[in-house]
Amino acid sequence: MISAHAADFVWRCSGAIALHQNKGYEVTVVCLSYGERGESAKLWKAGNTHLDEVKDIRRREAEKAAQALGAHDIQFLDLGDYPLDLSQDAKFKLVDIVREVQPEFMLTHSQYDPYNTDHMSTSKFTMEVRMIAQAWGHNPGQKVLGAPQLYLFEPHQTEQMGWVPNVLLDITEVWEKKRAAIECMDGQKHLWDYYTNLAQNRANHFRRNAGGQAGGGSADYAEAFQAIYPRCVKQL
Repeated sequence: MISAHAADFVWRCSGAIALHQNKGYEVTVVCLSYGERGESAKLWKAGNTHLDEVKDIRRREAEKAAQALGAHDIQFLDLGDYPLDLSQDAKFKLVDIVREVQPEFMLTHSQYDPYNTDHMSTSKFTMEVRMIAQAWGHNPGQKVLGAPQLYLFEPHQTEQMGWVPNVLLDITEVWEKKRAAIECMDGQKHLWDYYTNLAQNRANHFRRNAGGQAGGGSADYAEAFQAIYPRCVKQL
């Protein structure tokens, strides 16, 4: 999964990460930045006045969170934030990572986010990386990427983002791991309960859409995603 800042993957899709690790996947998390400028207000207000110091704190938080989730790998590209510096070199570096990992699916941000343009820049960046990784003419000799589904995880203030969920994922069995990862993000403690409540609300939507009122699927915690590409099936 591709996260603009070091904490984004925790709030938005850490349940999916832990769940798929439990199912035998090897999940790789790539953080484009540490979120050192715009996502670390608490640390700056506390007197951490050196950029490298804030980066180090956020990196350690993210590594601890990834460990709590059981993630296979976490990588940091250190591309700055507010704004991200998404150069062609950075793009090609991520293409190399994606081709090496050969993901069965990918996760990233919504396509629109007027509150945080780093997020929507990351979404476009990820789509471009996926496209380039599929190109036989880019670095011939590397294994090209197939066609992994791209899931856009839930943004903050969804009603203003043009994001419409079409996948609801039951994360009940790994909720304690997600909450443990959330509690690693001490620099953004104000979001802990918000994302706990969101997971409970999405579980309500999961139950409604899974026929829970008629004895169908149940869930206590869930995450929501928007799938970008069509599903290719032999039957409905």
